[in-house]
Amino acid sequence: MSTAADGLPADLVVPRYGAGALCDLLPSVLAALGLPGERAVLSLPPIEIGCILLVDGLGWDLLRAHRDDAPFLNGLADAGGRDADGHEVARITAGFPTTTTTSLTSLGVGAPAGEHGMTGYQMYVASSGRVLNALQWDLEQGPRPDEWQPLPTTLQRAEAAGVNVTMIAPAAFAGTGLTQAALRGGRYVGLRDGDSYGPTVQAVLSGGANLPGRIDGPTLAYVYYGALDRTGHTLGVASQAWRDELRRVDRVAAEIAAAVPARALFMVTADHGMVDIDRSQLVDVADEPALKVGLQALAGEGRCRYVHTAPGAARDVLAIWRDELGDGFCVLSRTETIDAGLLGPVVTTAAAARVGDVVVLARGAGAVFDRRVDAARVRNLVGQHGSLTPAETYVPLLQHRAG
Repeated sequence: MSTAADGLPADLVVPRYGAGALCDLLPSVLAALGLPGERAVLSLPPIEIGCILLVDGLGWDLLRAHRDDAPFLNGLADAGGRDADGHEVARITAGFPTTTTTSLTSLGVGAPAGEHGMTGYQMYVASSGRVLNALQWDLEQGPRPDEWQPLPTTLQRAEAAGVNVTMIAPAAFAGTGLTQAALRGGRYVGLRDGDSYGPTVQAVLSGGANLPGRIDGPTLAYVYYGALDRTGHTLGVASQAWRDELRRVDRVAAEIAAAVPARALFMVTADHGMVDIDRSQLVDVADEPALKVGLQALAGEGRCRYVHTAPGAARDVLAIWRDELGDGFCVLSRTETIDAGLLGPVVTTAAAARVGDVVVLARGAGAVFDRRVDAARVRNLVGQHGSLTPAETYVPLLQHRAG
């Protein structure tokens, strides 16, 4: 059955907030750099330079299933070993939902979505009745990123404490709503097509390439790589093109590892994994009269759908969606979502409202869309993510100590 009123089904993963989740990474790095008051959840060694490469869409299961395509990264994964309970040390969880908007904010703020409120790719704005697409944020229309996500970021905290902070990412992402909300702080070095990662990282950490003079003191560099995710969305993670892109990722990671100076800790992680969709398991709300009853707005995305209901209709809508959707989906109320710990131990009123009255998580290879509001290019994506299956939730945290 599609209900999980007695807790999350065993085939879905509750993020390990405070014990090994993506939101624990940057606070642990800042603690390793010597900043007082930061949470050292990951127990990293003392460092002078921290360099983090986030590969969008590089799930742990996908990485380990393609050892020949990513020998450098899998070598780092093997070197991590296992803990006393037999769990691979180099594996952590993303947060809920497993989507870029939420994960980058959880990384950038150092807290789960229940605190920072960036609860998905699309979020319902109750004051205007519209749905905010965080990847296409209209800054003139609003809301303001620093009001929608008001918490200071780890980059801002680091900069205020005297750390040299740099973000290296595509030039097109500079100043976007998502960047302002999730990763504000430090200087931004924009990459253009054809730019090499290794030399750019080396230049940033040494102060070369028309950047300010040699860097002294604690240093943090965050590097974003997005092509693997784009390839998976358009062609699928089972495609040869995806494997070819993974090989490029492996070369980029090795290139950066060779470029970082001694005294640096280089880490590779990801924001989520990905699964290929079975189109026979898609549900289109436009074709399901029962699913339209009491529906006010749909937010989230296909594999983590937020159903916002008309006033007073939440209980009926929850029952209908549970009856209509089969074993391929887990349907939760807002309260059940919070009680299961999916948003973390602290949940603000704003964050709770943004997840919707009903939450629908894909368990199999399906998704929920509505062609009346979801663009065809989104409905037709081959690889997707957002739910809490192991393939989407577990991500790597690989470490390379330079020198």
